[in-house]
Amino acid sequence: MPGPSGDLIVLWPEGAPGAVGTADDDIPALTPYVVDAPGRARSAVVVCPGGGYAGLAPHEAEPVALWLNALGVSAFVLRYRLAPKYRYPSAHSDASRAIRTVRARAAEWDIDRAQIGILGFSAGGHLSSTVGTHFDAGNPEAADTIERASSRPDFMILIYPVISLKNYAHAGSRANLLGDPADPDLVNYLSSEEQVTAETPPTFLIHTAGDTGVPCENSLLFAMALRRAGVPLELHLFETGQHGFGLGEQNPVLAVWPTLCASWLRSRGWCR
Repeated sequence: MPGPSGDLIVLWPEGAPGAVGTADDDIPALTPYVVDAPGRARSAVVVCPGGGYAGLAPHEAEPVALWLNALGVSAFVLRYRLAPKYRYPSAHSDASRAIRTVRARAAEWDIDRAQIGILGFSAGGHLSSTVGTHFDAGNPEAADTIERASSRPDFMILIYPVISLKNYAHAGSRANLLGDPADPDLVNYLSSEEQVTAETPPTFLIHTAGDTGVPCENSLLFAMALRRAGVPLELHLFETGQHGFGLGEQNPVLAVWPTLCASWLRSRGWCR
């Protein structure tokens, strides 16, 4: 049975910023699923499972990494910090650090530093979208070589994502991320449809009109913002299907989305 290709990668070996303990849930980390491609640089994706910022859904973790591996794409499943122990910016710091880590260490995994994406489901989609709208080029003066790398993903794959924290918001994710009541300034800052610029990465979106957990308007708002900013995008809105379907294997209609996504990646040279 295929599984991780190496040991857990602790993102901050000396302790994560703002950590309040030393248990596993205080230690953000990546589980690597690296494609063996000696001498041939390939793309990679950081995978952010959903769970309302309070958990990490297993069906949105390893199965997704193995699907990416089948496309010739290396994957790194992110364990990020969660509520109620952690609020913003902990998870965002973890995901940004994950992108920096894969980029800084790309050569050892035969990964192209310019082909590192992020994929997220539900609240993990919100996390991914905030990394794609709030990033930096890295600090060239940093003593930590990982902090010298850019945190900008080169592309995003957002599956039934939470996008807005104010319009059609998923109240549970917002409360877990920001507390209740939430700071209005942070609500706006972390409503990703409000933060899109021409520098936001190309994005692939999947949602269903039947999603009663996270309304499809989240993806529609983000797609319209991308369109206005001139950012390449692909959006697929399925008529039926409830929230949290993962790779969609249990639904013959939704099961096509990984194929659609693979075609999008292939068309841009990001998978074989």
